[in-house]
Amino acid sequence: MNSSRICKSALGHVRLILACAAIGLVGSALAQAPELSPVDVVISGGSLFDGGTGAPHTADVAIAGDRIVYVGVDAAKRYRARTVIDARGMIVAPGFIDAHTHPDTYVRSDDPKERLNAPWLFQGVSTLMIGGDGGGTPDVGDEAAWFKQHAIGTNLAPYVGFGAVRKRVLNMDARAPDAEELKRMEGLVAKGMCEGAFGFSTGLFYAPQSFSKTDEVIALAREAARRGGIYDSHIRDESSYTIGLLGAIKEAIQIGHDAGLPAHISHIKALGVDVHGDAGKVIALIDAARKSGQDVTADQYPWLASGTNLQASLVPRWAVAGGRKEMLHRFDDAATLQRIKTEMRENLRRRGGSESLLLTRSGHPWTGKTLKDVAAEWRLDAVDAAVRLIRETDGVSVASFNMDDADVRQFMKQPWVITSSDGSNGHPRQYATFPEKYVKYVKDEKAISLIDFIHRSTGLSAEILGLKDRGYLRKGYFADVVVFDPARYAPKADYVHPRVLSAGVVDLLVNGQPVIAGGKLTNAAPGRLLLHTPTPGTCSK
Repeated sequence: MNSSRICKSALGHVRLILACAAIGLVGSALAQAPELSPVDVVISGGSLFDGGTGAPHTADVAIAGDRIVYVGVDAAKRYRARTVIDARGMIVAPGFIDAHTHPDTYVRSDDPKERLNAPWLFQGVSTLMIGGDGGGTPDVGDEAAWFKQHAIGTNLAPYVGFGAVRKRVLNMDARAPDAEELKRMEGLVAKGMCEGAFGFSTGLFYAPQSFSKTDEVIALAREAARRGGIYDSHIRDESSYTIGLLGAIKEAIQIGHDAGLPAHISHIKALGVDVHGDAGKVIALIDAARKSGQDVTADQYPWLASGTNLQASLVPRWAVAGGRKEMLHRFDDAATLQRIKTEMRENLRRRGGSESLLLTRSGHPWTGKTLKDVAAEWRLDAVDAAVRLIRETDGVSVASFNMDDADVRQFMKQPWVITSSDGSNGHPRQYATFPEKYVKYVKDEKAISLIDFIHRSTGLSAEILGLKDRGYLRKGYFADVVVFDPARYAPKADYVHPRVLSAGVVDLLVNGQPVIAGGKLTNAAPGRLLLHTPTPGTCSK
């Protein structure tokens, strides 16, 4: 029976008249109520940090497909969600962006579970820049095709790398390219950019990139500049190996200026006893360039130990020309080896001595020991022990304790510095960088604010790196969203146990799909290889 029929039958009865009036009002209200729009997910009631520099506020986020469709209050009055995440008491933020990392053993694994990128997911990271230190392939199109066939848990954004380009043309030769070889290298950088690379990366500290002159790097960086990319660099010297820290910073600024593109310095640091305390001088150089109108930025990880390998730490660059085989031939010549060991002792001194190098490659009797410990066990001088290790094992990874906390703090506070892990196997930064920064430098020591921590891990990172429609919780942006518990978000990995997942991420969505729900992996792999759009007219079809 409808409301009008009920009301007609109720005439003459006061109670029923009143009831009919009430029914009529309800019917009218129902007729006027808007229909709720269907969405996939609503994240409700969290303390929302939108990726910018504004104060947090309590708000809801509604997601349909891979996009955010609403950010505001009372989403339940607007939307009907298939899934509602109760985020009361939690922090809701954009998924974190790792500006520089090395996830190859995960993302290129044959094991689909490895390709979920769990070490990053449990930090709240949704997007990783790959191909840093000059390692990015120019064959970005092939990369894209491969990742379409091999699902991944996080988004990836590639660089085209100087090391990959130089090796393809010059192998490991310690020489300058001729005109034809330079043209070939320029073509490879252009190819990578046209296929979607976000910029040109270098690792000028590492052979064979270390054999280059500045003009060669500028010529290749121009190819990225023409197509709207950035210049990302592990600088030539973070210490006092060759041109020195300040000289290497000046070179990076010059390359960006002369090539005409933004210069971004990877994992900025003052490495080794000779340059401790020089953070202020580095900052002054960068600030001067920025005041002149140049775009210069950097990323940083919050650890006092860097991660590299024993060969790169100690063996002089001339001794590795031609590759490992040639290096071992030089080791076999007594006179040459003596010269190498003399330079290795100086390199060990600037690194802080044999006790500062922790051997981290897994599966060896010396794993987790310092070079000093191993030398004592073998009854060898530290450099002799290093030579033996390098001879016996190709790629002895180390955590090198060579930074001063005051320098780390000073860099961290600069408004042009964003967060990165430089995550590599055997170092806890691969599993714990973002929560380490949060716990140590935000919660415990209050070196930076929570707003700064999130902004420099999300919105600012997206702006600097060129990631479109990511890094902010805004309508129309991709739905990369992390929900974490501010009381429990913390690192669990350390230098002795580097492969322990971090705690405190309750939910994480990548492209709108939950990859962590209720603190557990969903085993979904919605990540994408993100591709940069080159400047129109700079790439032939």
